[in-house]
Amino acid sequence: MTSSGNDLTDRLRKRLETERREIEELTASELRRLGENSRRVARNALSIIERDTEEATGRMRELLAKAWQRPLIVGLSLWIGFFGGSWATMHWLAGSIQARIQTRAELGRDIEDARRTLAQLEVDTWGLVFHEIQGERFVVVPDGALDDPPWKVDDRPALKLSNE
Repeated sequence: MTSSGNDLTDRLRKRLETERREIEELTASELRRLGENSRRVARNALSIIERDTEEATGRMRELLAKAWQRPLIVGLSLWIGFFGGSWATMHWLAGSIQARIQTRAELGRDIEDARRTLAQLEVDTWGLVFHEIQGERFVVVPDGALDDPPWKVDDRPALKLSNE
């Protein structure tokens, strides 16, 4: 059997066609496998990203939960401190004012008692007052008690007592 150039060309063409189909099928198969692997890797990456995002969101929620607690605690502490301090100060001031009011009332009664006593002494002593100036003693008498007083003490008539 002799082959001609056309036979050889046909056989080469068929063989090339077969090899080309095999290569295309192999390439398509590899591309499908590569696509499936890429989808699997993408799905894995996506699930890892979702998991990491959920974890980060959970941590962020915890941070946010703690973030508002600290200012709340500080604010409450300051409020309690201010309120407690103000209440204690007002309580102390009210007690202090009450004590001063009582003291003033007692002093007013004491002054009134002293005025009554002084008035009674003036009645009992007929308005005479003893006075000492530079070692000399005088009795100051009420105005009008002496017609021509020999001495005056604070522009009031006075009598000088002997030094003996």
